[in-house]
Amino acid sequence: MNIVLLSGGSGKRLWPLSNDVRSKQFIKIFRDGEGYESMVQRVYRQIRDVDPEAVVTIATSKSQVSAIHNQLGPEVGISVEPCRRDTFPAIALATAYLHEKMGIASDEAVVICPVDPYVEEGYFQCLQDMYEAARTGKENLVLMGIEPDGPSEKYGYIKPEAGGGFTFTEKPTEEKAREYIAAGALWNGGVFAYRLKYVMEKSRELLGTSEYQELYDHYAELKKISFDYAVVEQEKSIAVLRYRGVWKDIGTWNTLAETMEEPTVGNAVIGDRCENVHIVNELDIPVLAMGMKDTVIAASPDGILVASAETADRIKPYVDTISRQIMFAEKSWGNYLVIDAEDSSLTIKANLKPMQRMNYHSHERRDEVWTIISGFGKAVIDGEDTTVAPGDVIRMNAGQKHTIIAGEQGLQLIEVQLGKDISVSDKKKY
Repeated sequence: MNIVLLSGGSGKRLWPLSNDVRSKQFIKIFRDGEGYESMVQRVYRQIRDVDPEAVVTIATSKSQVSAIHNQLGPEVGISVEPCRRDTFPAIALATAYLHEKMGIASDEAVVICPVDPYVEEGYFQCLQDMYEAARTGKENLVLMGIEPDGPSEKYGYIKPEAGGGFTFTEKPTEEKAREYIAAGALWNGGVFAYRLKYVMEKSRELLGTSEYQELYDHYAELKKISFDYAVVEQEKSIAVLRYRGVWKDIGTWNTLAETMEEPTVGNAVIGDRCENVHIVNELDIPVLAMGMKDTVIAASPDGILVASAETADRIKPYVDTISRQIMFAEKSWGNYLVIDAEDSSLTIKANLKPMQRMNYHSHERRDEVWTIISGFGKAVIDGEDTTVAPGDVIRMNAGQKHTIIAGEQGLQLIEVQLGKDISVSDKKKY
């Protein structure tokens, strides 16, 4: 099975666990043995459980590539979107990537689905059925229809028509949703399957080309349009496969709390007279809740949220007013945590995974000092190698090219940036 996972979005609705470089799908909240896994790790594992040979590609922005490599490893295929242009350009680019970069034939099928649903194994069996239906069937497009567990204003609906075919409605009123469900409507989960050549033709028709490099080079100029509007709502040759099972769109604190297997994640205690309280704590200090009801508490290096369950879904306008340096991020080589930020200095704790390295880079207007606190490795400064061990201090003056490479056990260091242009967002390095 060929499958493309759409990984987009930024971190507003699940603040403070998510931020501009750490989207909701990378938050580790689902129990996995002794530890926790993220949404993207969970979905990737579930796909592999159903189809170990599946070819998985993730369509995402540049800012998420490092986090994907960190959580899934370097082998996963990634179709990088140069900027945001809605779902049709993203799917057209990913389709061209599969055909030209991955060598998948144009008459082969692919399934497109979001990276962040909370679902059971049956969902992935339905994806396989969709793949086979697209590969061998006569319809141009195969959709997944999710059996509703009640009327909802949050989702789109696939409505069967009396004379055949389907119509699509986005987020109706609860009253209308009841009518749709009574008439056999299903939730539209944004899951599609098709043969590559079908979307390649649509891409030529709507975007002027289906060539990967042309799409990539001119991506910012492409028409900003959703796949639903550009393709699904215009197509007459459609099959819909029904999925019966758990499906939650984890986009808000309430839905995330519903999927938590335990009421707390991290160093947290729920004390006396608490009812329906959920805590996610990524800090090293404990969080204690007492006498609270219907409450969400989240603590991370980026901030602390305490909200009633009723209001937790409405935090986005308030988060938009918060302007602060991003304090934590996962990168392909490991992760970093900002410990202290001043006008002329920045102190960071960096954790490198075994045998990983930062990019070889330099800074024009600032010095850096590294103090190794655990692990062994090698620092390279202006082409000269230096073995490093706990307690070693390395200084790089402005203009000196440098990198560090972790040994077999990984490496931790404290980095102090001194001077101007203080930032952890340096793309040469991070």
